[in-house]
Amino acid sequence: MNSLEKPITQWFAKNKRELPWRATTPWGVMVSEFMLQQTPVARVLPKWIEWMERWPTPAELAKATPAQVITAWGRLGYPRRALRLHESAKIIARDFNNEVPENEEVLRSLPGIGDYTAAAISAFAFGTNTLVMDVNIRRVLVRVLDGKEHPTSSPTVRERESRLSILPRVNADNWAAATMELGALICTSKNPSCNDCPVISQCKWRKNGYPQTELVRKSQDWHGTDRKCRGTVVQALRENESLTLSAIKKLWPEESQVEKALEKLLADHLIQEQSRSRFRLPQ
Repeated sequence: MNSLEKPITQWFAKNKRELPWRATTPWGVMVSEFMLQQTPVARVLPKWIEWMERWPTPAELAKATPAQVITAWGRLGYPRRALRLHESAKIIARDFNNEVPENEEVLRSLPGIGDYTAAAISAFAFGTNTLVMDVNIRRVLVRVLDGKEHPTSSPTVRERESRLSILPRVNADNWAAATMELGALICTSKNPSCNDCPVISQCKWRKNGYPQTELVRKSQDWHGTDRKCRGTVVQALRENESLTLSAIKKLWPEESQVEKALEKLLADHLIQEQSRSRFRLPQ
């Protein structure tokens, strides 16, 4: 057992949030992992409950139309995730007897599933000893082990090797959940609650005097962006069966931005042209 495991997992046992996807089916875990990509727990929680009540298995979701899926996704953001989850549900229902596959390599072959998501589903749904490296886990370990404020944008080979070397041989899924929770609640990106940390005595970042990272982290201004424009168009089409081009252009002050948004949404199959100059969600 590494020196961090016992204090962190004991802290987790006393302080973990009661999140429904921690006691659910492999499909429930998979849905949660898609939804939690770049989206906070508070926003995901009500949507996850809605989805699991409506589509409790991959086969149920597979029967839905893309329009129903995009509409149900609501304002979680990045609606391509919803379509990829829909595509994966169809494959699981057809090729895997409606059961989420356990193997990481097989999971990575499904739409919308990369290295992190495959490792997380395998760990949290099946208890396998996979290396889960979400931003919260990475931030905890880069501070405690490396003495740095923030991790790099993506894991390096050295970082992966270092984290593999301390991966517990058993209950690695609990270790992943515990370090993830510690990063989410205590070792936060801004204003961490260091005095409440169970491994403060082992933290190299603290011992080094909390040096600030050289990485410049700029917060993105959502308002006025192309992404906000695309989101506005999709939301309007959730609320209407279809809209004309002229009606869509009235949703946004910059006409050129609307045209660019429509091109991108059509290319991503998030909307479709119903007839000349009329658009709707994909059927």
